[in-house]
Amino acid sequence: MEKTILVATAGQGILRSADDGKSWRRLDLGQDIEFDGVVRSLAVHPVDPFVVFAGADVGLCRSTDGGVNWKRIDSILNDQTVWSICFDPTNAHHMLCGTGAPSRAGFFRSTDGGESWTKLPPEIPEHCAGVSKPRVLTCAIDPSNSSHLWFGIEEGGLFRSRDAGDTWERLDGQPGGVGNSDIHCVTFIPGPPQTLLVVVVNAVYVSKDDGKTWKSFHARQEWTLRYARTVRVRPRSNEAFLVIGDSTPGHTSKVLKSSDLGESWSEVPLTQTPNSAFWAVGVNEADPQLMFAGSKYGHLFRTDDGGQTWFKEWREFSEITDVAWTPVLSVDNPPQHH
Repeated sequence: MEKTILVATAGQGILRSADDGKSWRRLDLGQDIEFDGVVRSLAVHPVDPFVVFAGADVGLCRSTDGGVNWKRIDSILNDQTVWSICFDPTNAHHMLCGTGAPSRAGFFRSTDGGESWTKLPPEIPEHCAGVSKPRVLTCAIDPSNSSHLWFGIEEGGLFRSRDAGDTWERLDGQPGGVGNSDIHCVTFIPGPPQTLLVVVVNAVYVSKDDGKTWKSFHARQEWTLRYARTVRVRPRSNEAFLVIGDSTPGHTSKVLKSSDLGESWSEVPLTQTPNSAFWAVGVNEADPQLMFAGSKYGHLFRTDDGGQTWFKEWREFSEITDVAWTPVLSVDNPPQHH
């Protein structure tokens, strides 16, 4: 299958490979994302695989050619750092994104495919404990109800809206619920029953009743490593893959797999030890067997067998912030000198 692999970094913009990882290109000159810029998030359009969104230090940018050329979408997100982007699984015109450090953290919604954005309540404090300025690391739209929105803030809490973002309730810190305000990831396993996963800095919470009750796994007790970072569901399956490290940036990492809607997790083999905590996992509906995982200090791992075995790519990167792939072949611009 033709594909383009995209690796977002803090300091090298976005690097891409159109030959299955054999060679890599930096961004060309004249892009709205600098080739040595900071990019925090990537999201491939679920309907048009040539369209990719990137949350960068200049705002929200979009490519319409599989990641070669990037233009900033002129909006209220200009010059903010966009840390998270997501699509409504049932309507690609409906999108969410979250901003954060060094800019002010905020929740944003689009109903026109990312052309324009509305800022949503609540007002997020400018400073917080732990990371100085909060950042919205995760957003999700309930696949079974498009008016149910979720945002999670690193050092700021777990928020849910049941009216498409007009009003919000904060769910962390309640007895028997999500016990930590340092939220790293929110995602859904299809089920049945549909299962909600919330990853916090040191634990994973699982709910099968839309957040009424939770089962928790504390990372250090369960898996010896304490820093839970993110979880992704393998497309067209109920298999979830969780990455955890020893700390941030850390010295090592593990990949854990659940095949029973988050009830249990088991470690999957890696061909070598990652050099730091895994930071991001990239999947695409086009091929559920192919997934990527990027570490904080630039190791890129991949699996071609649906997550059974993971091996490290030859190329190493600067700080990896996100990973994605799209089933189109990006065609390089003519070389420019820089």
